[in-house]
Amino acid sequence: MSRLRRMAAPLVLAVGGGLFAAAPAAEAAPVACDTTSTPYTYVVTYQPGTRASAVDKELAAKCGTKVAYYGEIGVAIASSRNADFQQKIGVYRAYSGGKDVASSAGAARSSLGAVRTLEDTRSVAAAGDLSAQQWDMKAIHAPEANKKYQGSSSVTVGVLDSGIDATHPALRAAVSPSASAGCITGAPDSAPASWAPTTSDHGTHVAGTIAGKDPAAGFTGIAPGVRLASVKVVNDDGYIFPESAVCGFVWAAKHGFPVTNNSYYIDPGMFFCSREPGDAAAYEAVRRAIEFSTHHGVLNVSAAGNSGFDTTDQTTDPNRPHPVDSSCGILPKAIDGVVTVSSVGYAGTKSSFSNYGSIDVTAPGGDFSQLPPSGEGPSCPLSTTVFGGLYGSKCGTSMASPHAAGVAALLASRFRGLPPSLLARVLTGEADPVSCPAAEATCSGPARNNSYYGHGLVNALDAVR
Repeated sequence: MSRLRRMAAPLVLAVGGGLFAAAPAAEAAPVACDTTSTPYTYVVTYQPGTRASAVDKELAAKCGTKVAYYGEIGVAIASSRNADFQQKIGVYRAYSGGKDVASSAGAARSSLGAVRTLEDTRSVAAAGDLSAQQWDMKAIHAPEANKKYQGSSSVTVGVLDSGIDATHPALRAAVSPSASAGCITGAPDSAPASWAPTTSDHGTHVAGTIAGKDPAAGFTGIAPGVRLASVKVVNDDGYIFPESAVCGFVWAAKHGFPVTNNSYYIDPGMFFCSREPGDAAAYEAVRRAIEFSTHHGVLNVSAAGNSGFDTTDQTTDPNRPHPVDSSCGILPKAIDGVVTVSSVGYAGTKSSFSNYGSIDVTAPGGDFSQLPPSGEGPSCPLSTTVFGGLYGSKCGTSMASPHAAGVAALLASRFRGLPPSLLARVLTGEADPVSCPAAEATCSGPARNNSYYGHGLVNALDAVR
């Protein structure tokens, strides 16, 4: 904290609904730190602008080691073997998703776990013309848009995900190695191995939807003229912890990405509550990182989630045993300025798995019960994959979100420098209204803004004309 040296007594400050305690100014007596137990990574909040030397001093005094420090937002990433590190720092200032998972109260599965149950990845032979099977692109008028405009190479979309295969024939021209980074540890690493996929092709599938192009296979994404940055935030167990997301959003801000896609929720909580111990630090750290990116011109697009419930009407967290109230939200979509995307299937109605309630727009994410006619492709959107073939289909709001991000990339290419708030306004304003189904009592609101489809189905053609 910026006033560490001037404080004569501990002080508690309220930040973003959470509390964190400042370290006392008096020199702490040396403590014996644990040197043998498993280390865990924490996000730790400070007053923005706190000197790095003050952060180093407090962490060392409380048995922690700095991994990274984002001074602009006052968020440190620290590692500690001490079981009581969070208590030493303050339970409203520090949080470890990894330690939470390892504890008895931890989540049973990662945020990509729900996607894995839906993916049912089906390989598709790259021979022939795959465009005939891309019903999702036709639904949002992407083929017509591609004939008019394919986006600008000066626009880079950050894919915060499990990594992108930069050798894939549909992606190798789009991926920008210099803009890519691994963020698993909470500190950016630009080495290619750090941002390449290892155990999941989720990010590669997302990337193809946004900007893939393979003329030989007849596959084309929404904005094949833009560049892609692989920002790896998903670890090999499928978890996206707060420190990885913070790193990813700050990286996006500092590298000038006008759009990011976030097909996940931050683990392990599903819901993080800004007034709960531990949760408060995670919520605040991610909020600051997202707001920092927004302030620096980034429009962040996020998946609504695959639990099939109204996110505004939950009283419990399905992943952790704690109550949910108005102070809680699914990150990153709960943060102001993030565009939230629900999913529709081939028939154009909400996917059975798609969350709803607070939605900005909708896009194709597939649905096993909405089967396309023979020859028009699988029920899940087709895109690029890594393991088991070059192309495959996956279902989920994870697949819907990049459709919206791809349309946003076209808009960002046309309207260079447009602030995120206005870019979001154009994206939602150009969407095609979708009315609530007459038989669905859980859908409320008019066609132009309802709980299932938000402002409507994104439209790539309207974005370019």
